[in-house]
This record gives sequence, structure tokens and C-alpha cells, in this order.
Amino acid sequence: MLNHKELRKQITALTAEYYKARFEEKEFVPGKTKVNYAGRVFDEEELQNAVNASLDFWLTEGRFSEEFSSKISDFLGVENVLLTNSGSSANLLAFSALTSEKLGDKRLKPGDEVISVAAGFPATVTPIIQNGLVPVFVDLSIPTYNIDVEMLKRAITPKVKCIFLAHTLGNPFDIDAIMALAKEHDLWVVEDNCDAFGSEYKGRKTGTFGHISTISFYPAHHITTGEGGAICTNDPQLARIVRAFRDWGRDCYCAGGDNNTCGKRFSQQFGTLPFGFDHKYVYSEIGYNLKMTDIQAAIGAAQMDKLPDFCESRKAHFQEWKRIFSKYPHCFITPEPTEGADPAWFAFIVTLKDNCPFKRDDLTKYLNDNLIETRNLFAGNMTKQPAFIGKNWRIADHLTQTDFIMNNTFFLGTYPGLTDEMFKYAEEKLDEFVKQY
Repeated sequence: MLNHKELRKQITALTAEYYKARFEEKEFVPGKTKVNYAGRVFDEEELQNAVNASLDFWLTEGRFSEEFSSKISDFLGVENVLLTNSGSSANLLAFSALTSEKLGDKRLKPGDEVISVAAGFPATVTPIIQNGLVPVFVDLSIPTYNIDVEMLKRAITPKVKCIFLAHTLGNPFDIDAIMALAKEHDLWVVEDNCDAFGSEYKGRKTGTFGHISTISFYPAHHITTGEGGAICTNDPQLARIVRAFRDWGRDCYCAGGDNNTCGKRFSQQFGTLPFGFDHKYVYSEIGYNLKMTDIQAAIGAAQMDKLPDFCESRKAHFQEWKRIFSKYPHCFITPEPTEGADPAWFAFIVTLKDNCPFKRDDLTKYLNDNLIETRNLFAGNMTKQPAFIGKNWRIADHLTQTDFIMNNTFFLGTYPGLTDEMFKYAEEKLDEFVKQY
């Protein structure tokens, strides 16, 4: 009878064969095969890692979590990477950490204001409201689709304590300007890097500029663990606070299965608990349980090895869309990277000009009817969304460009699963549509 090590080798080998049999690349059939805007791209390595993690049956954070977080740390050059169950949870944890009483006078308090944008994904704004603070919505600039820095300058008042921004669709915002304003006004910066994992600004990876940053590993993003996310910081105090919020609010920072890492498990005073109360059951934050499983991390560890190639594919696909849409300059505004940026584009964003002879929804319906997926720029204008009506927020000046984007903008995919045949088909369909007008 084979022992468990020999059986594992057989299972691992069979998993590679299963991948080839089950997930073999299928032929693209124009008009019958969907041109997705995003999707998971993987090979036998992700499947083998997931199976091996299952065979370990450790389930919560374990050896693969350590490997995955170390690879992220090395890629970005950050000291602390904490894995979580989603990018949205990463944003919630990153922002909640800044409300901790451990930060003293620097902590964010209910009623404080936070600079953000309304033309984005709700997960960048909802943590602000959930923690009782006030989002201050600043307009965007086209064609970078990032925050209007001049309006931002005018929006800063003594009540503003933080800037919480995403790099729109992978295009870094003007980081020099934002960090200079943050330093001048002593503001926290939360850098939502969920759509930009692998993008660079002046030769440095995004996600390394703010006090704290976040990543998403949802299938649409640069790499995937299915659901999953991470919080990154070079500040050891913030890392400890994030870990507490992520792990039920627990003050103890021992890794799963470890005990007494601090050497003072039964010899400290906390709150009004009895002296020496077990540190593993001391809670210093009003926290959550938002950890990642080791099976997810195993998939992520394999995906990280592919991230540089994935980023290069996204850049190449962006340029192909740019070529296609630039044929019709009277109709479309095509996107531009922020000065000094090298985006690993999450998507290719298109805005129809005022004098365009057709409407955005006419074109997107046509494309989707022909199995070419599109998406609007997420929430369009957050202030008009049902969940945000009547909530406590303010508009800095106006949201003119945000409203224009809400009505005239959409995006297409740049993910690595796109092929030359897909681009050829999409170009033919766009040509057919525009020629009608």
C-alpha cells in the first residue's frame, strides 16, 4: 500500500492531467464565443496548489498564506502584508485601523471628513460611512479618470483628515501631488490599489506610497484567489492594528497554531480585566473575522509567479484597444496614463464625445448583443445611487465630469485571456456599428 507522501505525488500528477483534460483552451468562434471583459487565467500550478492545500487540511492561514504574503511583500517591497477574504474587506480593515484609539490624536473620529471620488467602486467609500465619517466627493479629470487635483486642493478644510483614493482602472493618480498635500496638511492616505496591482509611478510600484494600501484578488483583478484581498503597510503599528481588526479585534498577534509569541501571555494588564488574563482572549478593537483560507492563498501563491507577464499582457491589450478606437477621433475620447505612470491597466476606458452621433447605451447594447462584454465605470456617480441618497456626504465643488462619465463612459477588458482573434472580431463589430452613422 502506498504511503501518504507517495499518494500525494500521484494526486499532484493526476491534477495536472485533469487540468489539461478539463480546462484545455477552447477555440474562439466569432459571434458564438464571448469576449469577456475579465476572467481567471490559470494553469495546472494553481490547481495543484489548491489540491495540496486541501490535502494538508490546515484550512485557515498556514504555509501557503506565508508563501503568498511573502511574494506580495517582495513584489511591492513592503514590510507587512496581511491577507483577508476580499478587497472590500481590505478597504474596510485599512480604513477602520485609522480609527483605533492606539493612534491617539491622529485617529480618525466620527464627523471627520475624507477626500474621495464619486465615480468609482463603492468599496472605496462605504468604509468611510460605516465608520461614521463624511466622504467629500471631488470631481475627476478626463482622460486620466483620476481625481481633479486643483479641486482637491480647494476641498481641504480643517475637518479633512484623510485621503482615500483608488487608482482608476489601474491608472495611478497624481501621486506626487497627493502625497505633497497629505504631508502639508498632515493627512492619512489610504491607497486603494485593487485595480492597479503591478502599475508603477515614476519607477515605483503603486501600493507603496500611502500609509496603507489594499489589493483585491477577485477573478476580475490582476491575479485571483476567487475571493480575497490584502492590506499592505510599512508601518508596524498599523500592521498590528489591522491584524487586530481582522482577527475579531484580538490584541494577540500570534500566528494560527502558535502561542505566547510575545512571551507575556499571562503577565500583562489590559483594561479592567484581572492581571494576567490570557492575552489570546484580550480584545482591544471592535473587530471582525475577515481572514483568508490557506486554500485561497495556495492559488494566490501560484498566481503571483504569473503577475509580471499578466501585467505586460494588460499593457499590450490596452494598446490594441487604443489603436481600434483611435480610428474614430470624432466619436471617442481614449484614455491617457497619468504623467510619470506606467499602468498595468485593469481595463480600457472609452468616453463618447458630445457631438458623437450615437449614445453610449446604443453602442454598449450592440457590443453586448454581439457577445463583447462592456461595463460602465462602476457606480457612475455614487451620490445618485440608492444606498447613498440621504447619507452624510458633501460635494467639494461640482461633479460635472463625474456626471458626464456616468452618461457617456464605458470600459472593455484588458485581461490576459484576450486573443488576437477576439480583437479582430471586436474591431470588425465596432467598424460595422460606427459606419451605420
